[in-house]
Amino acid sequence: MTDDKKVDTAVALNYDGKSAPKITASGINDVAEEIVRIAKENNVHLHDDPVLSRMLSTLEIGTEIPRELYLLIAEVIAFAYYLEGKEPSNWTPPEPPDYTPPPVLENKSSRD
Repeated sequence: MTDDKKVDTAVALNYDGKSAPKITASGINDVAEEIVRIAKENNVHLHDDPVLSRMLSTLEIGTEIPRELYLLIAEVIAFAYYLEGKEPSNWTPPEPPDYTPPPVLENKSSRD
């Protein structure tokens, strides 16, 4: 998100790792700008998705996100965790697949 971009809707979420993320702040225009300013001051990762922000802004503060948005919000949270270098304690990166390069075929016409 660039500093000169006007924000018309912003929603803040809190995820405790135990229950669904909850709406902790929501606003439009000046309030949205203030939410973004505070987030930046506190090094909170921002996700720029106006459609999602508008959808979430219809919910009351303190409300858990709807089940229909779990996967989308989980992806956003997982990416924020990744940016912070966090990973689940029991997670092991997958082994890369075995790769055998294909044989190189000689071009017989170039030898003649």
